[in-house]
Amino acid sequence: MIKHKNIYKKLLPVVFLLLCGQFLFAQKTVRYELFVKDTLVNYAGKEKRAIAVNGQIPMPTLTFTEGDTAEIVVHNLLKENTSLHWHGVFLPNKEDGVPFLTQQPIKPGTTYTYRFPIIQHGTHWYHSHSGLQEQIGMYGNFVMKKRSNDKTFRKGIDDLPTVPIVLSEWTNLNPDNINRMLHNANDWSAIKKGATQSYAEAIREGKFSIKVKNEWKRMMAMDVSDVYYDKILMNGNQTTDLKTVDGKPLKAGDKVRLRIANGGASSYFWLRYAGGKITVVASDGNDVEPVEVDRLIIAVSETYDIVVTIPQDGLSYEFLATTEDRTNSSSYFIGNGVKQLISPLPRLKYFEGMKMMNDMMKMNGDLDDMGMKMSLNQMDMNVVMYPEITGDGMKQEDHSKHNMNMDNDPNRYNANALGDIVTLNYAMLKSPSNTALPKNVPLKELKFTLTGNMNRYVWSMDNKVLSETDKIPVKKGQILRITIYNNSMMRHPMHLHGFDFRIINPNGEKSPLKNVMDIMPMETNTIEFLANEEGDWFFHCHILYHMMSGMNRVFAIGDYNNPNLPDKAKAYKMLQRESNMPHFMAQNDFATNGNDGEAMLQNARWSIGTEWRLGYNSMHGYEVETHLGRYIGKMQWLMPFIGFDYRYRKMGIDEQETNLFGQKNEKDTRRAVSLGFMYTLPMLVNFQAEVYHDGIVRLSLMREDIPISKRLRAGFMVNTDKEYMADLKYIINKNIGIRTHYDSDMGLGVGLSLNY
Repeated sequence: MIKHKNIYKKLLPVVFLLLCGQFLFAQKTVRYELFVKDTLVNYAGKEKRAIAVNGQIPMPTLTFTEGDTAEIVVHNLLKENTSLHWHGVFLPNKEDGVPFLTQQPIKPGTTYTYRFPIIQHGTHWYHSHSGLQEQIGMYGNFVMKKRSNDKTFRKGIDDLPTVPIVLSEWTNLNPDNINRMLHNANDWSAIKKGATQSYAEAIREGKFSIKVKNEWKRMMAMDVSDVYYDKILMNGNQTTDLKTVDGKPLKAGDKVRLRIANGGASSYFWLRYAGGKITVVASDGNDVEPVEVDRLIIAVSETYDIVVTIPQDGLSYEFLATTEDRTNSSSYFIGNGVKQLISPLPRLKYFEGMKMMNDMMKMNGDLDDMGMKMSLNQMDMNVVMYPEITGDGMKQEDHSKHNMNMDNDPNRYNANALGDIVTLNYAMLKSPSNTALPKNVPLKELKFTLTGNMNRYVWSMDNKVLSETDKIPVKKGQILRITIYNNSMMRHPMHLHGFDFRIINPNGEKSPLKNVMDIMPMETNTIEFLANEEGDWFFHCHILYHMMSGMNRVFAIGDYNNPNLPDKAKAYKMLQRESNMPHFMAQNDFATNGNDGEAMLQNARWSIGTEWRLGYNSMHGYEVETHLGRYIGKMQWLMPFIGFDYRYRKMGIDEQETNLFGQKNEKDTRRAVSLGFMYTLPMLVNFQAEVYHDGIVRLSLMREDIPISKRLRAGFMVNTDKEYMADLKYIINKNIGIRTHYDSDMGLGVGLSLNY
């Protein structure tokens, strides 16, 4: 017995070395070299600038196995700063890839190395977090595989052949131009999409009163997406034939796992399959109990793993991604043989959506939930716009009942209660394991209201943009529970960096883990997570143009000293500045009776604008008015301002030189400083009151861009100086129109209208 013990003692070091060697071998470093470079592409009939990484769009798929160490070397060959964020990946804060929050930007001509352990598995993605670079090519799949001996390994799911897919959009416009057009309420995208909802269209559809009520409540036409895209892409192509996976041809009965990431800048996508049901097996990299649905909508930046089946030999089934506004699609044809298409989604019923919005919007701009408890994507207000649910696609026996109950049944917004089509929602997601957080841990509760102004395209939380807020301190080890209410008419995909959170749903301890929560209008949802990793972590809406407009916060967990940012306060100011950049607009009309125009520079709160009118002779003269103002209130309907007016007109010619208050200006040249305010009235009419330093008062009513038809706009102005103007403009493209107007000073004119 003693002899055997001695043998064991001699063998123990050998066994230990073997085990250590096996462990060290498993901890391998996986290295990628990424070269970021400008390129030219032609996705939609025009050669345009894009950013390619290693010569390709999307960026290369980065693949790891849990237990690896990622080493990613970024070579910035651009003429501008860049960065890479590893979306949904757990890592040290300094590796998270947010310029001015976790690192300095990667400067042109320099190389930067990210290095972090892979401590999770699942489908994720990565993208630039610098400016709007994500929109023009900087997005790609980031896949972390399970170990084969992982206790969570699911036979029949985790051993299926897989295809990583990243969805994206392409626009021939410069994304900076898109961002500026959104802030300036340019409706060229709506014209391209057929979503203008003009008065002529309202009359044609018998919806005139709905249109009037909409504008009475100071709302512009609604849309489910703000940007028109020229092409939709899956893995960089509009159409792809998937005949083999891992070198093996697909046959009847085969199952394929699609690892899908929505790398779009602002588009939600409907996902459907011509071959039947799709089975959802994971979301945001986290396993869920398999659930079969007919379709799902994937929010901006979400990921879903789905399993589809090849039903018959000799056929190829279309897997279709369609933008939520139904204007464009991209297809994967799965299988070998004759292509089997899925029916395209029918056009949205916009005026039904407008009626819904009228019913829910109070006169003060808040939403009225009418007692409904909406959460977890179960109730979709946009369902009233879906013809496949509320129109011909509904079961005939339910159609009349649906119409009768539409106004008093909360289920009028529940697609799954109205028709046979099963749509995924968050209440269906169930984790295979217990996700409950530890008890007896300090709890910090926060509440946010998502707020926004569609007319000026300002997006905020609690009516504050990032530049108006400090970081939110959180003690390391606390549980952070966040309740979010969406008081805007847009859905928002809220993303948390560095952590997965629990979306509290009816599955209790098995509530799903995600890092993105799509929250629809009027919804209230609650998430929670254990704040156990120090650092400054970004929390923001992942619609790129919403994030850049201020819908962000930063959680400062613990007292973290970031070696990349020796002056964190200064860096944070730079981050704040990026999400509240000024936007410029200008327009000028070259008409037969004169020249008039305006230029304006605005950010979330401030506006400085100049208007000018120039006649072609001394009788008409010229005038320049400049106003500097700040928008007040959540809806930004009120703007107090200071102004300066410079005017020349030969007096004694015009009979209307005395205003309605009996005040008269007798100088040919007038220079005046003013105080005043502008307020948006019902019907989107702006009322302006102004008093000048010489005591003269001027009151004005004005409105631009009244949508008469799809491309025809009207406007008017009348004031107490007895001046008035009426105009009509026909929109040719986003920058050019033909305008005719009658001006009380300059008479009738027609000419070319240019805008930027």
